[in-house]
Amino acid sequence: MVRDGKPEGFFYLDHRTVDHKYNLITDVHITAGNVHDSTPYLDRLELQVQKFGFQESLEAVALDAGYFTAPICKKLQKNNIYAVIGGRSYTPTKGLIAKWRFKYDAERNVYTCPQKHPLRYSTTNREGYREYKSDPKVCRDCSMLQECTRSKNKQRVLTRHLWQDSKEWVKQNGRSRSGRYLYRLRYQTVERSFADAKELHGLRYCRFRGRKKVLEQALMTAICQNIKKIANHLDRQVG
Repeated sequence: MVRDGKPEGFFYLDHRTVDHKYNLITDVHITAGNVHDSTPYLDRLELQVQKFGFQESLEAVALDAGYFTAPICKKLQKNNIYAVIGGRSYTPTKGLIAKWRFKYDAERNVYTCPQKHPLRYSTTNREGYREYKSDPKVCRDCSMLQECTRSKNKQRVLTRHLWQDSKEWVKQNGRSRSGRYLYRLRYQTVERSFADAKELHGLRYCRFRGRKKVLEQALMTAICQNIKKIANHLDRQVG
């Protein structure tokens, strides 16, 4: 695993799902450390829906920034699942105008730069991104050329995913009052669940080798955590 702010080495990742009401672990999945967090998510979500019959009752999900991908946003919007996903901080190329300063017009399918010049649709690449390009003849004489692009042909290129509208929908959810509340619950639920597993149940280190055996360890840990949660809940009911 090689990630910013994380130690480099051989690791396994525990992908787990918890419910927000009782913080019970409803799914555990283990992958190698070099598998991106978002890769198994849609399959695990589908498993939850089928296992618990959530076709009509799954209302909302809260995910961290690693899951903010176009396919996940599209799938959640399509299934009418209210989604709140943490955003990643975007660092533009130093000295160049950031992408957010270019305004997108959905009706015309065109971007407009700060100098009011259009960047028109050119093509869609294999990764599903539409490319919008400026006119080099216009850019060549622009007073902001040095702040806009360093390309040899004097052209600025922007990309927009085919499912960008779904990502914008998720962003809008996160700005709402209910969205902010839902996202804060992550720290009390899934983040707390991971912390308890590592600090109180020895899941910081693998006791075995191989994904199958590590999954056994993670499942046993989740069982222990759930037993404690259920016991505490029943005790409060009796009390």
